[in-house]
Amino acid sequence: MVSTIWLCPGQGAQTVGMGKDLAERFPVARQTFQAIDDALGVGLSKIMFEGPEEQLTATSNTQPAILAHSAAVFAIVASKVTAVAGAAGHSLGEYSAYVATGALTAPEAAKLVRRRGDLMQQAGETRPGTMAAVLGLATADVEAACKEASQAGSIAVAANLNGPDQTVISGDPAAIERAGAICKTRGAKRVLPLKVSGAFHSPLMAPAADKLRLALDKAPFGDPKAPVIANATAEPVRDAARARRLLTDQLTAPVRWVACMERAATLGEGLRFLEIGPGAVLAGLLKRIVPGATVTSLGTADEVTKFMENN
Repeated sequence: MVSTIWLCPGQGAQTVGMGKDLAERFPVARQTFQAIDDALGVGLSKIMFEGPEEQLTATSNTQPAILAHSAAVFAIVASKVTAVAGAAGHSLGEYSAYVATGALTAPEAAKLVRRRGDLMQQAGETRPGTMAAVLGLATADVEAACKEASQAGSIAVAANLNGPDQTVISGDPAAIERAGAICKTRGAKRVLPLKVSGAFHSPLMAPAADKLRLALDKAPFGDPKAPVIANATAEPVRDAARARRLLTDQLTAPVRWVACMERAATLGEGLRFLEIGPGAVLAGLLKRIVPGATVTSLGTADEVTKFMENN
């Protein structure tokens, strides 16, 4: 029997129009978007479907929008998936993974990630930080460059370990600039500044983590029905208490995505990965991390319809 691992994307996959075709074609997707709108007290789906882009890209909207898209796809295709080996989500996608494993309802998860987005934005305003993607350099070399660039209270860290030679760095702007320059001297092909409102997955997010912990403690969180691979540890999580703790840690810890995918691939035989939500970034990373992995991206109504017809 084929077992499924759900993959849930994170910030950066948002586009105006996201999810609109799903709402038009599938009643359960419409219901999912409406339930999230009601929970947030905001017409999030209208922002997703129509924009404007600057409203969608505000962190407090982007995070629940991506989660809503993943939750809508999950609501449509879940009936066709009988055996689930586990789930993993990139950064905010970890919350979507808990929705897919029954630990959180989509409306409750949307409230959490909206709060998370607000807190991250506030932390970024209090202590402005930035991020940059380093391409074509081994993670160990990037980590060494960050260590060398961190000086006089200015911090740079490896934040997203996305691929063997694709690492996102995060921290104070001056330290990130120094780290980027060092990475280039060490052989990085490119260093690309990212448009973000703070230094995510770095110690600069500590004030946000403290407040997020309170929100997570109050949330109605159950034990997941299948293990969720945690970003912070790359190990399976099977209970709500540990999930809450690691989602708090996740704000200041690196997303260990390479290790997460390697661990996910050990959860069973004959696995297939289903990426649910906007884009196909995680499918692309998985193919590089676990060569030969079977992965399908389900984001558009056409992709979902084809999957439903073939399963």
